[in-house]
Amino acid sequence: MLRPLLALLAAVAATLVTGWVVDQVLQRVAASHPDAAVWPLLRRCRIPLQLVVVSALLLAAAPLERIFHQHDDSLHHLVLLILLAAVGWLAVRVVAAVLEAVLSRYETVADDPARVQRVHTQISMLRRVADAVIVVVTVAVMLLTFSAMRTVGAGLLASAGILGIVAGIALQGTLSNFFAGLQIAFGDTVRIGDTVVVDGQQGTVEEITLSYLVIRLWDYRRLVVPVSYFVNKPFENWTRRDPGLLAAVVLHVDHTTPVDRLRAALHERLERDPRWDGAEWALHATDSTPSTLVVRATMTARNPDDAALLRFAVREQLVAYLRDEHPGALPRLRTEEHPESS
Repeated sequence: MLRPLLALLAAVAATLVTGWVVDQVLQRVAASHPDAAVWPLLRRCRIPLQLVVVSALLLAAAPLERIFHQHDDSLHHLVLLILLAAVGWLAVRVVAAVLEAVLSRYETVADDPARVQRVHTQISMLRRVADAVIVVVTVAVMLLTFSAMRTVGAGLLASAGILGIVAGIALQGTLSNFFAGLQIAFGDTVRIGDTVVVDGQQGTVEEITLSYLVIRLWDYRRLVVPVSYFVNKPFENWTRRDPGLLAAVVLHVDHTTPVDRLRAALHERLERDPRWDGAEWALHATDSTPSTLVVRATMTARNPDDAALLRFAVREQLVAYLRDEHPGALPRLRTEEHPESS
């Protein structure tokens, strides 16, 4: 009884020492290479690594069977299942750390925000696919450790063709969403952080999965849309190539409005507004009606949020300018009789 207990304690002690040593090594490597983000991220793998070590030692020394006087393979099989699950968990953590390190490294060297968003979306999709593959393979290997599953395996392989057809028909929507998600990730049609308009609702892409996209609307509601929608239906992507936008403000003013002074007032206010990127601006009389003159002011901003706020501010400022400096330029309905007509 004493030898199995010592073996169990030795396995636990070796596991703790292994986790501590690996963590110290990663900490020292991370301190000597501060630009490499992978080493601090790999420290998250300590718990699954310790679980792999302790289950492997228990599987090799088999002290539990002798402690609990188990002569069958039930405890051995249980430890084997724990080992396989821990290996899958460790693989998921390692893949996540490597992909996050790649993204962090790319963000430090890339100057184009659009490319960073594209790589972010692609790495996010790769991580989800890798996690799904690791989980499926781990579960499949765990199931193969059961003798009953190995016996049934031959029969399942014989009918794999029929099962594949049935599963394809049953999972048609799921498979279409899966491939649509891959097409979105690597086709660069929509990325995390893009501003899109879906069914007349504007929002920012917050999350992309293999089956749906989460869009945060302007009032903080979340719109969940299947990924197949972005493959089969048209939608607006305001930031696909360039996050900058051209904002427009339309005013209805009186025909006597001094358009040149209004244009100068617009330029003066844009120069004081940090949301204007300084690229383009204009003010033109685009149309006229029997009672008003239609004036449109356009200006560029760095992103959709700045464009919206700039549009609101310019509208308020131009109306205030006309009210204070040229009150007669505000639209009004003339009812007095002209002297010549009498």
